[in-house]
Amino acid sequence: MKQPEGTDDGTLPDSPYRTRDRYCRQILLPEIGAEGQRRLEESRAVIVGLGALGSSVANSLVRAGIGQVVLIDRDMVELHNLQRQILYSEEDLGRPKAVAAAEILQKINTSVEIETHAKDLNVSNVEKLLTGADVVLDGTDNLQTRFLINDVCVKHRIPWIYAGVVGTGGMVMPILPGRTPCFRCLIPSLPGPGLLQTCDIAGVLNTVPPLIASIECTLAYQILTDQFDAKDETSYLIQVDGWRNTFDRITVGRRADCLCCTEGRMDFLDAVSREMITSLCGRDAIQITPATPLEISLEELEIRLSRLGNVHFHQYMLTFRSEKEEISIFRDGRAIIKGTRDETIARSVYARYIGL
Repeated sequence: MKQPEGTDDGTLPDSPYRTRDRYCRQILLPEIGAEGQRRLEESRAVIVGLGALGSSVANSLVRAGIGQVVLIDRDMVELHNLQRQILYSEEDLGRPKAVAAAEILQKINTSVEIETHAKDLNVSNVEKLLTGADVVLDGTDNLQTRFLINDVCVKHRIPWIYAGVVGTGGMVMPILPGRTPCFRCLIPSLPGPGLLQTCDIAGVLNTVPPLIASIECTLAYQILTDQFDAKDETSYLIQVDGWRNTFDRITVGRRADCLCCTEGRMDFLDAVSREMITSLCGRDAIQITPATPLEISLEELEIRLSRLGNVHFHQYMLTFRSEKEEISIFRDGRAIIKGTRDETIARSVYARYIGL
């Protein structure tokens, strides 16, 4: 029996997954075309954070056919996430976001290679996780992680896109090391405690993250198809207010005294390895990450803690609840202590149940 001839995109004529069929509306765009689509399919994009912003970014990148998509997130799905985080459902409650997101994204596009890391991005793993990316997209909820991303991307000349959402607004800034200002040209150092709005204080309008994610992804497509126009070592910060329907574009220039891209200091990347204690956006919870990644036997810990309270265990983490406390523990020693914003209390709970 005669076999059907192949097509110029390497698939059979009747295949439901032909590249030209899947991406035909995208290829029609003169801004992308067949060559641009080929570049997207050969690209590697890393998304740091899979909350409201990151989940929308991941959805768009996978549907657009980015060849390799790396998902990094330290958190698990909670009920209040479902108001705005589009990849999750009630069935995902209590699961690591990176794992839940990867499952639905792979169903959306089986041709995309998805790499999953249900872990915290910190000084001990950041270079390994980001090196080799063609673009890094920001879905994080804290400035310290963004400064760390900036250090690695400047060091290795990796393009990245800063983005953030809080309240009814958001902002985006493309950063191409060597061609534009870096993140520390925009924000030279960490602001003092209480000086910035956070989502647990200001809330989040659920229409804003997809809006900001759309801008962020469009910039990523421009970068990956080599169409981003960087002039005179400037970039721009796009500020959006979704409630008031306002868009502002602010020119950002390179700082002559920038400690990172001008003087070459990587203060956050070169920081002495230490335990990291982070207040999580949007809830009463503290995350503790050991200075050195551990290898905790969750199976043994389940036996020990089951005598003290309710324990829920699955492959990736263990959740323990007592009358007063709730703690989620991961295999690398990272833990999220709920019900407090006090770092001292959180550290005490960590030591009490994990013994470190």
